[in-house]
Amino acid sequence: MINGLYQQAPELAKQDEIVICNDEMTGVQALERTQPDHPTRPGQERLIEYEYIRHGTLAFIVSFNVTLGGVLYVTAGPTRTEADYVAHLRQMVEAYPEVKRWHIVADNLNTHCSESLVRYVASESDLDLDLGLKGKSGILHSMQTRADFLASQDHRIVFYYTPKHASWMNQVEIWFSIIARKLLRKGSFLSLEDLRTKVLAFIDYYNRTLAKPFKWTYAGKALAV
Repeated sequence: MINGLYQQAPELAKQDEIVICNDEMTGVQALERTQPDHPTRPGQERLIEYEYIRHGTLAFIVSFNVTLGGVLYVTAGPTRTEADYVAHLRQMVEAYPEVKRWHIVADNLNTHCSESLVRYVASESDLDLDLGLKGKSGILHSMQTRADFLASQDHRIVFYYTPKHASWMNQVEIWFSIIARKLLRKGSFLSLEDLRTKVLAFIDYYNRTLAKPFKWTYAGKALAV
C-alpha cells in the first residue's frame, strides 16, 4: 500500500491531497567542538576535533513532502511526547488550509496511535461519534483499534503505517541520513538555540537547492530466501 501511495503522490497533489512521510529525530545533541576543524588537502575530508562540550539535546518532528522531495514542516523541542506530535500535526494542517486531505506515512510508535491523535483526526474529519474509553472500549480500546481508525480512508487525515522492522519504507528516514551526514555528524553547536537555528537553515537551503523526489524503485516483490 505504501509503495502504491508513493506512486500516486503526484496525481494526488493535483487534487490538493498531500503525501507526507513523518517521523522524529530524537536526542539530537548540541555538541560544541573545543577546537576549530583541522585543515586538510583538497579532496580530503575535513578533520574535526574529537573533544566537545555538551549543551543538551533537541527532538525534531519532521514532515517530508514526497511529491516535492523536501521538508514541508518541522517542529523542535526538548521532548517528543504524544502532545508534541499532535501539536506538530495541528500546526502543519493549520499552515496549509488549502490541503483537502493528508496522507501520512508513519511507523508504529505509540505516539502515532495515541488517544489525543484519534480525537484530533476525528475533529478534523468532522466526525461526531462515541470513541469509547482508552483501554476499555470502542475505538480507543487499544493501539490496534486506534491504528485501524487512523488508517480509515474516509478521514481528512489518513495514516499509513510501515510494517514492523521496515522503517526504511518511510522516505523521511532517507532525509534524516542526509542531514546527519551533511550537518549533524561533524557540526559544532554553541547552544540548543544554535542547533535549532542551523537545522532550520539547512532545511531552508535543502528545500531551495537540493530538494527533488526520491526515485523509489522498490517494486514490492517478495525477497528470495
